[in-house]
Amino acid sequence: MRDPIRSIVIVGGGTAGWMAATFLARRLAHLRLSITVVESSAIGTIGVGEATVPAVRDFFAAIDLGEADVLRETEATIKYGIRFAGWKEPGHDFFHPFGLYGVAAHGVPFHHYWLKLRANGDATPLGAYCLATQLAERGLFLPPVDRPANELGVFNFAVHFDASKFAALLRRLALANGVQHVDARIDAVARDGEDGRVTTVTLDDGRAIAGDLWIDCSGFRSLLLGEALHVPFVDWRRWLPCDRAVAIPCTAAQVHRPFTTATATRAGWRWHIPLRHRVGNGHVYCSDFIDDAAAEDELLAALEGEPLAAPNRIRFTAGHRARFWEKNVVGLGLASGFLEPLESTSITLIQSGLERLIPLFPACDIDPRLAATYNRQSVLEFERIRDFLMLHYSGNQRVGEPFWDHVRAIKPTEGLQGKLDAWRAAGEFVRREWDTFQDASWLSMYAGFDDLPARYAVRADEVPVADLRDSLMRMRAAIDGTLRHAEPHEDFLTRVHAGRA
Repeated sequence: MRDPIRSIVIVGGGTAGWMAATFLARRLAHLRLSITVVESSAIGTIGVGEATVPAVRDFFAAIDLGEADVLRETEATIKYGIRFAGWKEPGHDFFHPFGLYGVAAHGVPFHHYWLKLRANGDATPLGAYCLATQLAERGLFLPPVDRPANELGVFNFAVHFDASKFAALLRRLALANGVQHVDARIDAVARDGEDGRVTTVTLDDGRAIAGDLWIDCSGFRSLLLGEALHVPFVDWRRWLPCDRAVAIPCTAAQVHRPFTTATATRAGWRWHIPLRHRVGNGHVYCSDFIDDAAAEDELLAALEGEPLAAPNRIRFTAGHRARFWEKNVVGLGLASGFLEPLESTSITLIQSGLERLIPLFPACDIDPRLAATYNRQSVLEFERIRDFLMLHYSGNQRVGEPFWDHVRAIKPTEGLQGKLDAWRAAGEFVRREWDTFQDASWLSMYAGFDDLPARYAVRADEVPVADLRDSLMRMRAAIDGTLRHAEPHEDFLTRVHAGRA
């Protein structure tokens, strides 16, 4: 009988480390594993991952963490999507919602009917047919229902939270579930002389910690996967050239609606993430087109309130480790790769990495086919998100601006080009394995950039224009009716913090 894994050591805390600890402690409780988190309180974390996607709600459920507890403990707010300001051109904005658009009919997707009416002079924006967009724009909260009557009721929400407070919440939960915590710096990593796997780490106080399976959550340093096992980094700067960020929290000067804002700048973009106790701000940029001081000045000039901390300067390279699982080490978070936070995917990549690990969980001898499967899936997931992020840049019409001219001219990857071709020719979506963002997300980008197909589906002509106008008017009326059951976002948060939700 193959020897089972008896011990897991997680190197690094922060969001990634404590997400791993809580998730593995819950999902593998029946194995009675020893799980240890080794982190040094003397080493800081990036700590600016404040926005999420709706999948985070599945993570909360998987570790039996109540959403109300998250909202209260992390100063969280609701997120129905992302407003993109100035990405097509200055003064123009559009919204990427966590929801569907309209209702399909006669086997024809809704967007073809919208395109038909548009061709017949109807200028109603696509967002008028999305409940999540309307909730966001009107500053309302409404929880999704389990079984909506039709596609109009299909929407979801994510959260904005204080990443440091979220990590602290997870740490308390992990420790309550038997996870051991060691506060120390790792001075050395030992590997087996025959097969090269990691065996022990030596701490700065002289102690040695051994483990069967190691989870590398050591951030950009990638202590185990990169430094100890020498897994190379796959550089994607030719597709995603932004390589710097500066983050500064500030006081809030107004009541904010439930969405993230990403605002285009001359050499990148700014994020604006409203929390209950402050606003998270950051400037992601390409150092080839602006220097660090100018990028920081641009961010400071855009703050709505007083800065609450010194600027946090971050350097990064878009891409990933060539292998996410090498020997007995699995990399998560920044230790495995990085994609700029344009669509708030950092936390969901940690989550999906953990979810993939459970069905492939190894014995001590670690069948290499398990790692090969995990690595293939992980690379595909990164590539799919990369292509979606590229679309945000390639669709711009900011002609004459050096950075935006540069990113618009970048040749699409084969996967992205295939999606663009099918859309532009016939309004069709190409669905690929491990796509994080589904059809509605791609539709929001295409429509936002006014990148519309050459024709709508011929079957849409089965419905006369007059009937179509009436049908779409009823859809808008149905959304308005649903909104009457919503409450102001601020009122909902107040109820949660008072323990009445």
